[in-house]
Amino acid sequence: MAARPVHSTAAPASRRRRPTAGEERADALWDMERSLRRRGFTAVAGADEAGRGACAGPLVAAACVLPAGKRGRVPDLADSKLLTAASRERVYAEILDRAVSWSVVQIPVEELDARGMHVTNLEALRRAVCTLDPEPDYVLTDGFAVPGLARPGLAVWKGDRVAACVAAASVLAKVTRDRVMVELHERWPEYDFAGHKGYITDVHTAALERHGPSPAHRMRFVNVARARDAHAGRVHRLPGDDAMHDDGDMRPVSCEPPTSTEDR
Repeated sequence: MAARPVHSTAAPASRRRRPTAGEERADALWDMERSLRRRGFTAVAGADEAGRGACAGPLVAAACVLPAGKRGRVPDLADSKLLTAASRERVYAEILDRAVSWSVVQIPVEELDARGMHVTNLEALRRAVCTLDPEPDYVLTDGFAVPGLARPGLAVWKGDRVAACVAAASVLAKVTRDRVMVELHERWPEYDFAGHKGYITDVHTAALERHGPSPAHRMRFVNVARARDAHAGRVHRLPGDDAMHDDGDMRPVSCEPPTSTEDR
């Protein structure tokens, strides 16, 4: 009996739509986690921080485990710095809805001044990872290694641009910190924290020179310490010049680890 022809509705390969460069980059965001899952690491956490370079407000660290498959494909997920404020809020809500586990840790200004930025940054990332429930099997961190974790991990250069879980953590940290800075703006509107979130801009520098630092400022930053001393000299009419002052050695002092956390 003669074979019947088989009719296919699929378009020829030459006519099929090819993914755009942007779509390929977006899909690649999940490659690292897929690879780790194939090696037996089911729950892969990403960790990142926001506010490290700001001279005011808390340091915020976050950790996140996204589910495998379509559920973990958070729409429009990307490095928080590449998203608009409105997009970050939408992505933030999606992450909270989809994540297997997530956590956010805030380090207050007093702790940053007492212990130093790098020491406190590592501690914040450790605490964010350690408060995940359920715990991860593997941890990806943005930029540099975080010692003291109970799970294997890898420091990934520009991790928030190449690993979905790190990008998710960056969004959680950024949105949380931005909301805090808006609250601080309501208390000290003269610094326009809502506009520049405490980073060293021309507007912020001018406000520091005019008003001196607020309690929300980090005194370890040279520009903040200089404004503090200059402002004190003007207010109290103290003798002396306006030379730059720095608080010097940034080695950590002995104190208890931060306890300010919010987690799921």
